[in-house]
Amino acid sequence: MPTSPDARRREPEEPSVSSLSEARPLIWMLLLFISVLVLQPPVDPDFGWHLRTGLDLVHQGRIPETDPYSHTMPDWPWVEHAWLTDVVMGALYASMGGWGLSAIIVLFGAVTMWAFFWSASLAPVGAVPRLMAVSAALWVAWPFLGVRTQMVTLFGLAIVSWVWTRVHHGHLEVSWTLPLIFLIWCNVHGGFTAGFFYLGLSIALALVVDLAAQGAIPVLSDRLRRSGEPILSRGLLGRVTLIVVISALATVLNPYGWHLHREIYQSLTDRFMLEVLHEWQPPSIETRAGRWFVGYVGLLGLLMAGWYRRVEPIRLATLAVFLGLAFRHFRNIPFFLLLSLPLMAELLYQLGRQLAGGLQRRPTLVQGASFALLLGAAGLLFWLGPDHVNDVARAARNPVAYFQGTAYPIEAALWVQRHRERVGSRMFNEYGDGGFLSWWLPEHKIFIDGRMPAWRIGDRWIFYDYVALTMNDPPTLSILEKYGVDWGLVKKDSPLEGALRGRPDWESVYEDSKVSILVKRVT
Repeated sequence: MPTSPDARRREPEEPSVSSLSEARPLIWMLLLFISVLVLQPPVDPDFGWHLRTGLDLVHQGRIPETDPYSHTMPDWPWVEHAWLTDVVMGALYASMGGWGLSAIIVLFGAVTMWAFFWSASLAPVGAVPRLMAVSAALWVAWPFLGVRTQMVTLFGLAIVSWVWTRVHHGHLEVSWTLPLIFLIWCNVHGGFTAGFFYLGLSIALALVVDLAAQGAIPVLSDRLRRSGEPILSRGLLGRVTLIVVISALATVLNPYGWHLHREIYQSLTDRFMLEVLHEWQPPSIETRAGRWFVGYVGLLGLLMAGWYRRVEPIRLATLAVFLGLAFRHFRNIPFFLLLSLPLMAELLYQLGRQLAGGLQRRPTLVQGASFALLLGAAGLLFWLGPDHVNDVARAARNPVAYFQGTAYPIEAALWVQRHRERVGSRMFNEYGDGGFLSWWLPEHKIFIDGRMPAWRIGDRWIFYDYVALTMNDPPTLSILEKYGVDWGLVKKDSPLEGALRGRPDWESVYEDSKVSILVKRVT
């Protein structure tokens, strides 16, 4: 892990917890547990189109100017905001044969692990508190993990937060790495805007703290005298701001120029998309992810109430903002988990130190506590490990068999591969299946996938039309005529399936427990 920027000044001095916090068996058990968490099967709905794009970029050697994968929006000027990541995926898949998918899974697992390790390294504590914090955060983040290009953005945010912390503690020279970081980031994933938001927020908060320290905000001046954070001068903040501006200019160096930024802005401001897609909704305690996130926040709050005594306005305000964003939009939860890691590790250390201090005259109890931690980690690993590892291995080596146990229509896709003459040329598909079908039926253009919620040309607003077709009861069947759809993989027992089965000009040619394939009769 990278070295903590302030480790020499803040490294805990009491050795009484060393037997508990540096137990090698526990460290190895936690590392194994973390490895199991970060390795995930390729079930993200967008994975298929990312892989398909990567393979096409590797084989064709050029970036398409318009969308090559849908028949509904073929003239849309598509901006592939993760093109370089997709090239890496496509190259691995194409060059490694049957091991290509395994390599992609391991790659994204490593990126995820290193992102959380890098963030935890900012805590000036031993290995076990850091690994325990990482384990807790990854456990809560589990629904968000996997072979997802968003993991690249988590890695980028971890690096940027590390750079800012170094700068905040007087190492201005590392800020000159930011232009290179953002130059790479803007070509591997469009989430680089999260890095600029983090830096802009940090600089703004540092400016407020500097003004308060100078007496411009009297209500804060007394508190800041006890601050445990360095106070940056306005001159230093000005130089950092200039470097951030240079970094922003560096993000123009991508295949699309400023069009990349316009595409990101259009997506982030599309109100209809934000209101409909699940990932943009607030987290719900009715879901596992929502309950575990609330539990994590509650644990962090309890630990702060018991052991947090420092005055760190920038850190606390930053975490408060990202916590608010996480409660506003489900997809922002991993950002908060990542940024809260150093604080969680420090608080876990303080808890361990207090417990060890109370037990230091009873070494057998210290050994018992260490054994209990080891046993707990082993129990979690045993409960999660074998089945999960087997699922990941099966997904990598035999994806057909694996996907048969998921909601993806692998059986229908295989049937279409064998009976191409029985289907049409303009397919309808469910939103969550579009990327998967781009991977398994590359010769067929899809109706919609995860790239397209904000796409709109004239009266062709594909995501709005899809919602009208699938969420209205009865469905708005005129949408199928609008896009010339002549066959479709339709969710089993959905209103759309029922409506098409009731029409004389449509017939079912295949069905299973997941989908039906319906074809429009030729008149």
